[in-house]
Amino acid sequence: MHLNPNRILQTMAGTVLAITLTAGAQTPATSPPATPPPATPPDAAAASAAPTTPAAPTAPAAPTAPEAKTWSVGPMDISGLIDGYYSYNFNTPSNASGAGQVNQLYNFNDKTDQFNLSAAKLTLNHDPDPVGAHIDLFFGRTSTLFNSAPTNSSSADQLNYIEQVFISMKPPKAKGFEMDFGKFVTSAGAEVAEAKDNWNYSRSLLFVNAIPYWHFGVRTSLPVSKTETIGVQVVNGWNNVSKSNGGVTVGLTSAYVKPKYTWNVNYYGGPENPNTTTGMRNLIDSTLLLTPNAKLNAYINYDYGQNRDALTNPAPNNDTKLNHWQGVAIAARGQATGKQALAGRFEYFNDPNGFTTGTKQHLYEVTATYEYKWLAGLLTRIEYRDDWSNVNYFTQNTTGAVKSQSTLTAGIVAFFGPKR
Repeated sequence: MHLNPNRILQTMAGTVLAITLTAGAQTPATSPPATPPPATPPDAAAASAAPTTPAAPTAPAAPTAPEAKTWSVGPMDISGLIDGYYSYNFNTPSNASGAGQVNQLYNFNDKTDQFNLSAAKLTLNHDPDPVGAHIDLFFGRTSTLFNSAPTNSSSADQLNYIEQVFISMKPPKAKGFEMDFGKFVTSAGAEVAEAKDNWNYSRSLLFVNAIPYWHFGVRTSLPVSKTETIGVQVVNGWNNVSKSNGGVTVGLTSAYVKPKYTWNVNYYGGPENPNTTTGMRNLIDSTLLLTPNAKLNAYINYDYGQNRDALTNPAPNNDTKLNHWQGVAIAARGQATGKQALAGRFEYFNDPNGFTTGTKQHLYEVTATYEYKWLAGLLTRIEYRDDWSNVNYFTQNTTGAVKSQSTLTAGIVAFFGPKR
């Protein structure tokens, strides 16, 4: 029996929407007061006993507004956001250069010297009790890049305009065990696609170049102690609904949570070369989040990846080259007042084979971000970022290439839902 994953996911999405449309009118309900949990990076959230859309590490802020309302349609809670920005690139890249009018090595807020919609998102969620469902619909530049066609897919259909759609099961007597089936964001990395859930407005070099964005398949999680939750994932691979090579990727996740720190370790391994199961891709991802107090947080994120080329020629000239990449990101965030915060990030990324960036190079970047939260559900970020390479990689004006790129960005995000 042949199962079409696109048809399965379309049926799932239709079922979720049908539930919400037939459940009744929208009714706001006040959520009970709750103590904000410790900051948790997205890989820990994905491996927790109740995985939902992960949130990047965030320093807890002093309460400045009444408790947010929970909007719902029948059994489905509703949340959403609109994220727009203006970016200026001091290299003034032009469309005539061939590289496009973009901030190179960026994603989601890459369009420069213009206003742009990064994302508009609507989320419907029902926590498993014991069965649940989750769907994220989103539009804008984030959706376009997030769902761009991979090289090893058997179809160009990536479930466009859908960030996540999965069904959850959490048996009441299974000691916290949970299983999700569908399309979901990766457990790897210290950041997520939504800018508001990160410390900086732009995404890091590691997020853009070192790790996948999402997977299609099955993921599980199980608390094995009061401090550690582990998980196993069996998925089609990196950023694809279907595969052209027939192999699967296995993911192993671990989240170790203590009051002053959280340590997340993730591994993904499987064949990722198109049209063959020869050649493996492996990724090791680790994030140490430090939470010494409510006003100051920091993290260290390290990624190492490798991809062995497929056998494309007869012996003895087999192409089995091992491409690899690695990098480290160090970031900190301080809550200056109830409405203001400052964040900084430094990164080093090594792409010796040019596998992920297209050029053999060493890359560095430093980012400084100022955040002002006007009220519950509305924030502004002003960010300066400088990227540089050991080779002439960045486009300047129409034809030139230079070793560095500096940008200044102003972003504004409006969002609603249970957590604002």
